[in-house]
Amino acid sequence: MTKFRSSLKADIVIVGSGAAGLFCALNLPANKNIIIITKDAAENSDSYLAQGGICMMRNEEDYHCFLEDTLRAGHYKNNKKSVDIMIRSSQEIIQDLIDWGVEFEKSGNEFLFTREGAHSVPRILYHKDITGKEITSKLLNRVQSFVNIKILEYTTMLDIIPQDNICHGIVCKTNSGELLTIQTDCTVLATGGIGGLFSHSTNFSHLTGDALGIAIKHGIALENMDYIQIHPTTLYTPEPGRSFLISESVRGEGAVLLNAHKERFVNELLPRDVVSREIYKQMVLDQAPHVWLSLLPIEKNVIKHHFPNIYEHCLQKGYDVTKEAIPVVPAQHYFMGGIRVDSYSQTSMEQLYAIGETSCNGVHGANRLASNSLLETLVFAKRAAEQIKGKSKADTSLIPVLHAKDYKDHKKILMEYKKNILNEIERMEKKRELHNDEA
Repeated sequence: MTKFRSSLKADIVIVGSGAAGLFCALNLPANKNIIIITKDAAENSDSYLAQGGICMMRNEEDYHCFLEDTLRAGHYKNNKKSVDIMIRSSQEIIQDLIDWGVEFEKSGNEFLFTREGAHSVPRILYHKDITGKEITSKLLNRVQSFVNIKILEYTTMLDIIPQDNICHGIVCKTNSGELLTIQTDCTVLATGGIGGLFSHSTNFSHLTGDALGIAIKHGIALENMDYIQIHPTTLYTPEPGRSFLISESVRGEGAVLLNAHKERFVNELLPRDVVSREIYKQMVLDQAPHVWLSLLPIEKNVIKHHFPNIYEHCLQKGYDVTKEAIPVVPAQHYFMGGIRVDSYSQTSMEQLYAIGETSCNGVHGANRLASNSLLETLVFAKRAAEQIKGKSKADTSLIPVLHAKDYKDHKKILMEYKKNILNEIERMEKKRELHNDEA
């Protein structure tokens, strides 16, 4: 018979060990008992994979340009208030990261900035081509040093514990198959993207949007579920598995896209969705499963210093990017929709927050501007922590009685979530198409 283990109790539970969850934990009071659960190993988050960098408003003169770049890339479907908060908070967030030990490329004492598609000026800080790894690993190291924060790896959330539109914690399954409840005053959903729902994605396959399925089950408000970003350039291979991303910074530094005849066919610095559509068109014209990306316009020493991970990976696959073009193809990359939240990451359920890619505060609109993801994630993770600090203790007498038998078949539960998420995405796509037709 399946039984719950003795229920754990904590002040806050955070579901997800990516940059969002870790940064939120680090901004919570040290006297709070915090549990972080993660579906896989703690470092296996999409935040860890981010290559390009993180945006920062360089000065006050850059504000309006940064704002316009973000709105234009998002097809003006963005929540302007959220965008303003993100941009205005960027310098503070970068300083926080530096204080936590994160290193960005410099020339002397001055930061080096790079530029990516749809940015009018260079405003992206970076660490080689492994910025996500640099940020996330440093945050993880800090979190692991705090005695008040416990990380449970290979632990999968199956449900939340709601009562009268208040969240009292979560139900989860451990790696050994045991069922566990964690009762909390506040719950933070930071479960990442939905790449595991797609056959071609740059995401880890275990990121299947479980929090979204749970939100659908309990009537928690969602937003823009059909806003899914395709990254234009991943290394083409007929082999199955996660697609290897070729950072947009490569094109920002001068790499060009070529057709089957090795002719340039698009402005590489257009927004991602535009470039992706042009690549798909060219693939049809060429009757080919990919196009080509040439890094030859970039100096060899720049490639090896700025993009060492890309250089080495391509070399392992048989391509020397300093001598030849590489085959690339678009793949699912980022989710701009998610659980609807306010400017402090509060969901429509009390005591429940959502941050990072699983949330939707409207910053990205219909298409994310390159390298805004890490910034948006950290800004609103910190704002969630700020609001949680002021929350009072939850009334534990309201916690409902749970039955372990309802969660015995965890695979069936997760498959149901996947089905409901895909159905909701399809429903929103049709609704938007109908609205556009009527307009």
